[in-house]
Amino acid sequence: MSKLKNIHPGEVLNEEFLIPMGTTAYRLAKAIQVPQTRLSEIIKGNRSITADTAVRLSIYFNNSPKFWLGLQNEYDLEEEMKQSKKIFTKIKENLIDWA
Repeated sequence: MSKLKNIHPGEVLNEEFLIPMGTTAYRLAKAIQVPQTRLSEIIKGNRSITADTAVRLSIYFNNSPKFWLGLQNEYDLEEEMKQSKKIFTKIKENLIDWA
């Protein structure tokens, strides 16, 4: 079974919000008062969603900043696991019962 593609939050922003609303990164950038390049880089997957951007997006879209940061955290964790798989497989599990 093949694993699903790790989806960058910028793709979610574009596909699930901007396109259905019929708007652009430029218009959204104006509305949330950030540089258009910031949003374009997020949409291209070249930039992460920061706490500041998450708050702005959540106000505009009437959802939670945790939604946006959660998407970013999930993406980052998957990328890290993929990039560092060889290193992580060398770490031995601690078998001490901490309870």
